[in-house]
Amino acid sequence: MEFTNKVSINTERLLNRIKELGGIGMKGTRLAASDADKEGRDKLVNWMREAGLDVEIDRIGNVFGIWYGTKNKNEAPILLGSHIDTVINAGRYDGCYGVLSGLEVINTLQETSFVPNRPIAVVAFTNEEGVRYQPDMMGSLVYVGGLSVDDALKTVGTDNTILGQELERIGYAGTKEPGFLKPHAYIELHIEQGPILDKMGIPIGAVENLQGISWQRITIEGSANHAGTTPTHMRRDAGLAAARVITKLRERANASCERTVATVGTIEFKPNAVNVIPSNATFTVDLRNPNEQELQEEEQELANYLKELSASEEVYIKSEQLVRFSPVTFDKTIVKLVEQVASGRGLPSIRMTSGAGHDAEMMTSICPAAMIFVPSIDGISHNPKECTKDTDLVSGAHVLLDVVMNLAGK
Repeated sequence: MEFTNKVSINTERLLNRIKELGGIGMKGTRLAASDADKEGRDKLVNWMREAGLDVEIDRIGNVFGIWYGTKNKNEAPILLGSHIDTVINAGRYDGCYGVLSGLEVINTLQETSFVPNRPIAVVAFTNEEGVRYQPDMMGSLVYVGGLSVDDALKTVGTDNTILGQELERIGYAGTKEPGFLKPHAYIELHIEQGPILDKMGIPIGAVENLQGISWQRITIEGSANHAGTTPTHMRRDAGLAAARVITKLRERANASCERTVATVGTIEFKPNAVNVIPSNATFTVDLRNPNEQELQEEEQELANYLKELSASEEVYIKSEQLVRFSPVTFDKTIVKLVEQVASGRGLPSIRMTSGAGHDAEMMTSICPAAMIFVPSIDGISHNPKECTKDTDLVSGAHVLLDVVMNLAGK
């Protein structure tokens, strides 16, 4: 099969759309089902309609633009996309790049008179970030049947709003049942959100798997006492116990040769006074590993250590599971195709593991799926300083274009 493609996207159109969508929302923030999210959705839908796409919205608010540019309209479509909701004080590329590149691929194919053998569609999934409503990746999770749409719509946000009511308010409570469109394949183009491609000087990542994620909230209860008069060997110090857990996690991660990453991202002491031994420490643990067995081993090692620590420090420890996603392996044929078309464009690539969760993770349960990464400068993401070179953005869109042309040309 020929993997050299001379068809080019409209660079100016893609980059201008990324800039325009990125400018919506104060400091780039477009929380799911917010007014800023509505403005971004309206902009995207307008671009879809300008391209002559059939726009469909399902009950969880996922937005689809479908191009039936083929006689085989009943064939399962190739689905491209990501999300356009953001974290607080966001960058302009996370999620948006994949959606707008998917739209640009369709625009380009329309303009080159390419006739696909199956429909091609682009999707913006609802609430991928999970900042206002949890869980994250909600739109795609509901879409594949991992969460009831009725339960999801009842979700109460951090601001005490209800998701279903907010989708109604902004005009994006659709009528299609989630899952109405079963894809032939799903491809998600995304910035890496990490430093590997940038530091290696490689423009394309062929993502072959995605790490499993285990989130826990751990609560340690000790005894508050005077910081000056209580001998250390007589203390039931919840703060010290928390510190030992954090240190243990780093030791385990280091021993795994970077297979495991472990993060304590939040921590709170009570009574939180400078001269009082903490009676309570509550913190979160984020464990990730691309291998399910290894992730389970790390979870068990943590559980065993908490039991030992409870006895040795005379504290009570409780652990609550917050999130648990198993590792995902992407479709080997599509991953190889990404490498081949990148080579055809003269673009070096490497196979990669995604350390972050993405909608593609959910889509693997209903169709072959894969991801394409482009570099993030200094690995910065979820931050206004998030940046990818224009040349890398264009390269990634060209690889996506070529992958789609190969898949849709069969």
